[in-house]
Amino acid sequence: MRQRLWQNRPAVAGLAFIALCTLVALLGYWVLPDNSPNANHGFVQVQKEGPGLRVLLLRQPLPDSARTGLAPANIFSTWLRGREPEAQETPIGGYQFSGDSIILKPLGQHSAEAGRPRRLALAAVTGHLGPAAELQREIEASHLVTRTYALGTDKAGRDELSRLLLGTRISLGIGLVAVLISVVLGMAVGAVAGYFGGWVDSVLLGLMTVVWSIPGIMLVIAISLALDSKGVWVSFVAVGLTMWVDVARVVRGQMLSLRSATFVEAGRVLGLPTPRLIARHLLPNMRGPLIVLATSNFASAILLEAGLSFLGLGVQPPAPSWGLMVKEGYDLLGTEAGLWLTLLPGTAISLLVLSFNLLGNGLRDAYDPKTPVAV
Repeated sequence: MRQRLWQNRPAVAGLAFIALCTLVALLGYWVLPDNSPNANHGFVQVQKEGPGLRVLLLRQPLPDSARTGLAPANIFSTWLRGREPEAQETPIGGYQFSGDSIILKPLGQHSAEAGRPRRLALAAVTGHLGPAAELQREIEASHLVTRTYALGTDKAGRDELSRLLLGTRISLGIGLVAVLISVVLGMAVGAVAGYFGGWVDSVLLGLMTVVWSIPGIMLVIAISLALDSKGVWVSFVAVGLTMWVDVARVVRGQMLSLRSATFVEAGRVLGLPTPRLIARHLLPNMRGPLIVLATSNFASAILLEAGLSFLGLGVQPPAPSWGLMVKEGYDLLGTEAGLWLTLLPGTAISLLVLSFNLLGNGLRDAYDPKTPVAV
């Protein structure tokens, strides 16, 4: 099976792209050009700029009011949604030292302060006192940085490339959680319905039919309203609860064909408990179809989350969800920046979904020896 999968070039290409996205999601801030891509810097001067923009930034210590106002650190929230900025950054068009002060030239003509240089004390930039010459050298070495916005900036002046890279965490995270929920719940319901049959099967099959008949996005909206909440976790759980029917139907069908097999009858004769017989001897025989279905559900979960975020019912700002980024770009269509702000996250969604579909097709062919290998 493994050899047939490696011979399938489209599936290998999809797997390679998924592995790359997973690596980016795990590395996170180590590969981001901007370490705080969710912070609304208020950079009016660099809002909605095109790719390749280079900006000189002055880094200053955060004021005490901003530090005390930060929420307590949360490992999950920080990993998924992003962390707070560690310093206050100001885009400038140039600078000049004057004694114990630094004169900042404004950047561009869109700023309200255009044409009016601003004077700051050197100690206000470094956060401590000292000889002017030493403070000037420290500022040039540590407080003046040049940042390149390879893919431009969004409407809040945030780095588009950093938000795209960090958005892989939400897409892969919601796909993983949704698949886990759908597989566990679907296996449980399908196994019980297929193994016991009779009225149990009729009741559970009726439940599957009812859930199956409700559009997935409508069901997610209903779950979100029932939980009376919006956010990352609600989106994760809601998407997972809408995708278990596919798994349950497959498991039920496989269980109906296997429950009368010889090895199952032998297990009953030996007195094996029913849960052990199902978990240890029946479900492992469905590994292939379940893996293929899991990859398909992964792609569906990414699309569903993107649709919910586009409608404002999924991940909430300022988290870098690709669907939310498409919505922000869509609101700017008709402007110079609207097209690429919509195209970039849309392309990312399409490539990741395509990769999972190619991998799913490759796994399906690998588990079916009658299917010719695609090259």
